[in-house]
Amino acid sequence: MSDYTISQIYPSNKRALTQIDALLMQEGITRDKNLDYICAMYDADYKIIGTGSCFGNTLRCFAVSSAHQGEGLLNEIITHLINVQYERGNYHLFLYTKVKSAKFFRDLGFYEIAQVEDTLVFMENKRTGFADYLERLKKEGTLHTGKRVGALVMNANPFTLGHQYLAEKASSECDVLHLFVVSEDASLVPFKTRLELIKKGTAHLENIVIHESGPYIISNATFPSYFLKDEEAVINGHARLDLAVFKRIAEVLGINVRYVGEEPNSQVTGIYNKIMAEELPKAGIECVIVPRIESGGKAISASDVRQAIKEENWEKLKSLVPETTYAYFTSEEAQEIIRKIQNTDNVIHY
Repeated sequence: MSDYTISQIYPSNKRALTQIDALLMQEGITRDKNLDYICAMYDADYKIIGTGSCFGNTLRCFAVSSAHQGEGLLNEIITHLINVQYERGNYHLFLYTKVKSAKFFRDLGFYEIAQVEDTLVFMENKRTGFADYLERLKKEGTLHTGKRVGALVMNANPFTLGHQYLAEKASSECDVLHLFVVSEDASLVPFKTRLELIKKGTAHLENIVIHESGPYIISNATFPSYFLKDEEAVINGHARLDLAVFKRIAEVLGINVRYVGEEPNSQVTGIYNKIMAEELPKAGIECVIVPRIESGGKAISASDVRQAIKEENWEKLKSLVPETTYAYFTSEEAQEIIRKIQNTDNVIHY
């Protein structure tokens, strides 16, 4: 162990954050906007010479001053972050790193889940974590077989008539449809509520198997943008990493078609869908992009639903969601989530 000290850095400490940003910049990294813990390593002159951060159960944004590389300081920073995570009760940890740095993290007990060419590696600290997840999926899907086996991935923040239409269309065209619900709680509507609304809104579809995505289907919030050059590179990297993981899932469940919803207002979804349409057929998986249904001449989106809730426009809400979602948001049970939405400045997310 070195004689340097490691301390937590709070958002109010602008001076320290400026030093951290400069340190990250030397490594070609920008500080991620999704961080809930930042630490800095100080030398004897109280100058920041290393940094690392956390978000949820992920480790991210590492850098050590070029003047101190080779001293094993990154090892100390990672150990500190792991201890912070353990104190939070997070024992299953994930990180993203550049391909050239993957060996370093393997030596620290992290294992590769998926890799995107020469861009990044997705890793976890459980040797059989992803394999165990695939085995669970296999058990859940064993009783459901057919020639055309489809997949849908939904966040559903919250579940709209658009989501229901997408599920109904995919269900009608498949023998079996595996619907993965993004488990990460990075949305205004919590995971448990989103899962319940999806189950109720698809209860009439008998060939749907609903799965929790676990930590392996990656949301925009979890995906690291800090070491990719621009927004398009981030979207591209996210899509390719998602596909690398999804192909393994598809292989286990026999999935041969994936359905995705079109989002006419979103550059992110447009690029994402384009990459899926190009790459999935190479793995023998058809990609079906389904146009969004409209209400009042406009494509239905979860953003519009959240805006209607924020404005207490219950009539508009009723025109955008299934009866099951409407019943929930007009019940006493939903009051806490409604307050959270109404206290959020911007609920429109593309």
